[in-house]
Amino acid sequence: MNITITGRDSDTVAVDNAEIILHLVMDGEDTLSKLDFELKPAMTSIGKITFLYGVRGEQHRALVGLGTLAKLDVEQLRRAAGCAARAISREGYRSAAVHLNLSTNVERVTPESLVEAWVEGWLLGGYTFDKYKQHPREQVIDKLLLISESNDPQSFNPLIARSVSRAESTMLARDWCNEPANVMTPSHLVEQVQQLFAERNVETRVFQGEELVHFGMNGLLAVGQGSRHQPALVELTYVTDPSLPLLALVGKGMTFDMGGMNMKTGRDLSEARFDMGGACAVIGALDYLVCNEARANVVALIAIADNVPGSGALLPSSTVRYANGLTVQVSNTDAEGRLILADALLHAERLGADEIIDIATLTGSVGHALGLRVAGVWGDRSCTEKLHSLGELNGDRVWPMPLIDDDEDLLRSDYADLSNISSSAYGGANAAALFLRRFVDDSIRWTHIDMANTVQSPADRGYEAAGATGFGVRLLADYVIHYSTNR
Repeated sequence: MNITITGRDSDTVAVDNAEIILHLVMDGEDTLSKLDFELKPAMTSIGKITFLYGVRGEQHRALVGLGTLAKLDVEQLRRAAGCAARAISREGYRSAAVHLNLSTNVERVTPESLVEAWVEGWLLGGYTFDKYKQHPREQVIDKLLLISESNDPQSFNPLIARSVSRAESTMLARDWCNEPANVMTPSHLVEQVQQLFAERNVETRVFQGEELVHFGMNGLLAVGQGSRHQPALVELTYVTDPSLPLLALVGKGMTFDMGGMNMKTGRDLSEARFDMGGACAVIGALDYLVCNEARANVVALIAIADNVPGSGALLPSSTVRYANGLTVQVSNTDAEGRLILADALLHAERLGADEIIDIATLTGSVGHALGLRVAGVWGDRSCTEKLHSLGELNGDRVWPMPLIDDDEDLLRSDYADLSNISSSAYGGANAAALFLRRFVDDSIRWTHIDMANTVQSPADRGYEAAGATGFGVRLLADYVIHYSTNR
């Protein structure tokens, strides 16, 4: 899509050539008096798009509701932009212009953040995944003109480019996570990662077969033994400043989770393909960092497997011995994510990581606690607080959760050092975090993000399309940039 910016009075030809002009409206504002019609309260609700069709030969217009001034922030702007992009596209317009002006000064929204939020939300809101349909929906809009109140609108071009890059990396994560299970197999995911980072400033190493055995990555081997596709650990190293402490990003790449021998049941299990959402978040974040040549010393570790039943599948009661000597009784093969993440966490320590952030679609329990829009985060307090503050700005919202030491008793096994599930029906997400903590040395700062509830959207909403959300891409990328600039 061609996105350009102009001043209010500097390019009237481009504005006049747009098929439709968008105006931002908020509750209680009178900015539309020049349009000579009365603004109704319903028109200002967040994401509400009201079309004002012109007579033949006149431009069409649309109102984009931003809600109330008290609640307006950059996330509300992104959501409104996403709603607008989807509505304008469905109407068949090929070009649009939007007046990016707020008549009231909003402390939480600067001219720069207004431009960034609108571009990011617009692109993400126009996303579709219909490559397997016989007649995919055509991407109608090919031109977007931003009309700024700034005296120097061209100074925003770097911000626009950055927002485009953020949206593209997020849509990459959505694309891969949305792929059907017969396409995005473990072997295909490995190939896709290798192709994505080939010829770029990323060193790629893949551990499979005997190499997994050599390094004692027995969690991956155990979980993947029921599938005809080999499990793997992919190591991606991106270093532009080796003087920085090494930060490890660990993602769960379960390309399909049938639960193993504790097989899931249901009318439609297709959502089990979203169990690689953590891996996609890490890959998308790294893609963004590389594209923008960000200062960093990062290693991304992607633990990849299928969790399917079969004649060779892992059996409940089996015991897995890890490279650090810990043994785990597999009480439930559907609690497999923590088994493969444990290998990746131990490998991050082997590489000398000073800090580790893992992200995974780990438990359904986190959704019972936090709903469908906010992920849970556990671990190092300074990291969890920074992730929380970043998420409030970029839309990948997280909420700090407790690690209660006494609850480790719930992971006790009579036959091994640990059980892979809690003996209690309550606090499953907390128990999973406690399990992972056992595989991180006390000298390493560690944080765990459980995004099982935010990996997908049940329907089109704001700048999210039904299906994979790409959650975590912007959160991790922003954290790496913060981490690097404050060292």
